[in-house]
Amino acid sequence: MIEPYSFNQDQMNGIVEEIYTNIIKECEKLKDETNCPNEQVLALLSVIASNFAP
Repeated sequence: MIEPYSFNQDQMNGIVEEIYTNIIKECEKLKDETNCPNEQVLALLSVIASNFAP
């Protein structure tokens, strides 16, 4: 079994926050440029997430 992992406070206030902000910004850009619904963005994010599932 894989041990649980947590980002430390410096990571949460740095790279994690930066990546989160970028993902949100890019999803909004996708919606603006394609006029797709939130459900389509969610489906795309699910496909991306599946690349990291065991």
